[in-house]
Amino acid sequence: MTRLDVQPVLDEGDALRLLRHGEFELEGRLVDASNTTLRGFLTLDGVTARCVYKPVRGERPLWDFPDGTLAGREVSAYLVSRATGWRLVPPTVLRDGPLGPGACQLWIDEPEDGEQVVGFVPAFELPVGWFRIASARDEEGNAYALAHANDPRLARMVVFDAVINNGDRKGGHVLVGAGGQVFGVDHGVSFNVDDKLRTVLWGWTRERLPDEAVEVLERLVPALEGPLGEQLAVHLTLSEIRRTQERVGDLLATGRFPGPSEDWPAVPWPPI
Repeated sequence: MTRLDVQPVLDEGDALRLLRHGEFELEGRLVDASNTTLRGFLTLDGVTARCVYKPVRGERPLWDFPDGTLAGREVSAYLVSRATGWRLVPPTVLRDGPLGPGACQLWIDEPEDGEQVVGFVPAFELPVGWFRIASARDEEGNAYALAHANDPRLARMVVFDAVINNGDRKGGHVLVGAGGQVFGVDHGVSFNVDDKLRTVLWGWTRERLPDEAVEVLERLVPALEGPLGEQLAVHLTLSEIRRTQERVGDLLATGRFPGPSEDWPAVPWPPI
């Protein structure tokens, strides 16, 4: 029995208040993360929830991200997600914590019997309607496919990743929470001025964007020129914000999902 068996269901406003003002207690470290990533508890007004905390002091310098912080990019991804209305990124704030300032994000519980929407599946048992992205074999030589579902929830994530120029959309960064809501996490290597898009979600490459995506992109244009752009300016450079605007414009101009670059690896490593 753990201290918190079930993550409470919070609306966005309550989650943000808890993240900003909750009393912090660290639980442990996520050892597979490349930068310091900690899990903890936040408590406010009798409500306790888990969070992921990524302190700035635990970030490893990256030559191609010389400005700002990875934590600031995590928050920026949440701000763009909120502007789309798709709720793709869990509530995320920049706050002071036990190891100083860092990104603090609401923890997403995945049900044990939850659905799989992306991952490695036996090559000859590919679910109907899934997109095959790459082929692989395990240590015994068994054939597998890296694949993902033909699911509008993932299609939204593809458009979102193209906007923020996400350089690390691994399968393990796609979570399916309670009620089937799909979330994306780990957006520290986003918003680069150079094209860095790497993802396992290439199933819709250069297909036409759905009307819903076009409408969302059209709303982002004035938002980036106004309030959203002002919020992002706290964490990103003006050049990075300008390139985000240009990427939105490019998606609207082509009306199609992005395709992989010939100058940059298309799939992150490891893919899961």
